[in-house]
Amino acid sequence: MAANPIQLSGLARRLVEDELLEDTAAKEASEEAHKTRVPFVTHLVQNDLVSAKDIANSASEEFGTPLIDISALDIESVPKDLVDDKLIRQNHAIPIFHRGNRLFVAVSDPTNRKGLEDIRFHTGVTTEEVLVEENKLSSFIDAYLDSQEGSGLGDLGDDDVDLDLEAVDEQGGGPDDDDEGSAADDTPVVRFINKMLIDAIKGGSSDLHFEPFEKAYRVRYRTDGVLHEVARPPVNLAPRISARLKVMSLMDISERRVPQDGRIKLRISKTKSIDFRVNTLPVLFGEKVVLRILDPSSAKMGIDALGYEDDQKALYMEALMKPQGMFLVTGPTGSGKTVSLYTGINILNTPELNISTAEDPVEINLEGINQCPINAKVGLDFSEALRAFLRQDPDIILVGEIRDLETASISIKAAQTGHMVMSTLHTNSAPETLTRLRNMGVAAFNLATSVNLIVAQRLGRRLCDCKTKLDVPKNALLEKGFSEEQLAEDFDIFGPNGCEKCMSGYKGRVGIYEVMKVTPQISKMIMEDANALQIAEVSVQEGFDTVYKSGLRKVISGATSLEEINRVTSGH
Repeated sequence: MAANPIQLSGLARRLVEDELLEDTAAKEASEEAHKTRVPFVTHLVQNDLVSAKDIANSASEEFGTPLIDISALDIESVPKDLVDDKLIRQNHAIPIFHRGNRLFVAVSDPTNRKGLEDIRFHTGVTTEEVLVEENKLSSFIDAYLDSQEGSGLGDLGDDDVDLDLEAVDEQGGGPDDDDEGSAADDTPVVRFINKMLIDAIKGGSSDLHFEPFEKAYRVRYRTDGVLHEVARPPVNLAPRISARLKVMSLMDISERRVPQDGRIKLRISKTKSIDFRVNTLPVLFGEKVVLRILDPSSAKMGIDALGYEDDQKALYMEALMKPQGMFLVTGPTGSGKTVSLYTGINILNTPELNISTAEDPVEINLEGINQCPINAKVGLDFSEALRAFLRQDPDIILVGEIRDLETASISIKAAQTGHMVMSTLHTNSAPETLTRLRNMGVAAFNLATSVNLIVAQRLGRRLCDCKTKLDVPKNALLEKGFSEEQLAEDFDIFGPNGCEKCMSGYKGRVGIYEVMKVTPQISKMIMEDANALQIAEVSVQEGFDTVYKSGLRKVISGATSLEEINRVTSGH
């Protein structure tokens, strides 16, 4: 490698010259951006390699392009009807001024010549670029596209949902009102539910809980993995709220004795829609309704955005590129298993491969993937879907979850006969996944010869930029599991502070992973029927971090706090 120095050009070279990026990191980022079909600047900002502001300053000096603060512009001033929304989204560029025969186009990457040429071709006017910080450009484009949709986010202001809920009861509703069909059309309730859905999306929540009690009704959001209460509508609206949600989800509103599953598709702009997976559960004082927000963009974040350490990412990609074997992801509900699997499926999704998935339910629709929804009522379970897949010449099979011996056996046989099989289990660690499969009845030999990689994961809350530096004694850090080698490095421990932009000092989430490759030594342990503790010991000896140890690396990087790692990993 020393004989062939890395050659960099353009913006990447300038960032290295400005000491914002190491030359090796610049080359790797450029190659990764090309591989994942993400703009170079977007890749840098999404993965926190260089700040958007530093990139913009360096690019402006390198290319002589004027730099402006687009957040100071009014969206209404954007020239309308010159280019369509699809063109703006595809090229990550937006016209902001039209002066005579010149159109000024905001870009975050001055080398984005294709975007400028596309806009010039469609408008027939001369285009000139102005430089904008990547994060501000993305926010501005999203806000503009949302404002173009009549029924989008911009349409539902607070004035539209200022409900006179008490008036609803006076018009003849109540807990004993059986006329739920008409209740579902009650405009104030419709507005209230619309506001709850929109606010949940705006706030980045993952779940909504509508919960009836004897003397109260509560609505809670799960944001960054933690539930918090957001509303308490009058308890006498409970039947109407549940009826409205069931109507939206195409459920049977007359059936209140058994749980039901449904789905809501909410179009929030011309270019984006959000799906909600809906489940109802009969409880003591009505029906509890929980909605899971399914954002299709989460499946296309790319491997770098998931938060794998470099060595873990290398193991992930190595296992993904193998022609056969099992790739297992494990963790509790809501730990991001589906996103991890979908990210891998997206990387593999090419016209040369036949990819089939069996899911219960299909959470996110992916073009180019054959997705089969499980339907137990008609006898279509995971094992039945797997049998059908094997008759359809598959290359890659994704099984939503291995729940029983039959599904496990068919999956392992498929993995042993030239297919890549990806699936999830509900266990706490990678070694426990192997013992769980053994307890199901899977033969040790089959496990040792078919499983390639196991990923155990959690999602921890990410510290906001307002984080505060903590003074933690070295002895306390040693007790928490930090090694002497780690403490020899120069790093700071941060804790939550809190500001108007975050929730209790946290904003967003970060993945914490245990990535265990099934090495010859671990295969030998499986064949000897070792327990999870013995396999875990060998796994550490082989150099694979536990979830907790991986979490400590996130603490060292400043991504999260020690107390958050203890919360999501039980402190071990």
